[in-house]
Amino acid sequence: MSRLLLAATLALLSVPAALADESYIDDRSNATTVVTSFYNAIDRQELTRAWSYYQHEPMSEAETKAAFDDFAKGYADTASVTVLTGEEVSEGAAGSVYYKLPVAIDAVNAAGTHTQFAGCYTLRLVQPANQIVPPFSPLHIEEGHLEPAKGELGAILPLDCAD
Repeated sequence: MSRLLLAATLALLSVPAALADESYIDDRSNATTVVTSFYNAIDRQELTRAWSYYQHEPMSEAETKAAFDDFAKGYADTASVTVLTGEEVSEGAAGSVYYKLPVAIDAVNAAGTHTQFAGCYTLRLVQPANQIVPPFSPLHIEEGHLEPAKGELGAILPLDCAD
């Protein structure tokens, strides 16, 4: 019995050790930390959490499952992601604050191949004081437009996000 307990304990300890390489980050306090948290979720293959950084229109359960499955397929072969962010710029509009954030990423697939992308994310925060009926909508990604790029992240990072 004690050997079985020891084996089970060692098995459980090995899982957190593998995840300890990349700390859990979930910070939705500004555009940079939302995007960093999004890529942390991708890096850790926590795709449901990654999905949660986007605001989704109400859908049926079947539509939500299909949309999530498509989202998850896009990251199925991703082994790790490194992200570099530029300076976020904000602009208020009709009770919301919109943020533009330049990014460059290096994605590594399961075979070890590196692929770089660069572009911009648009994020939105409905003014918290205006949100009087649940559920609360935190700062979230509205859209991302990234294109394949080649080079070091600092060299491919856009200087800004033109409209």
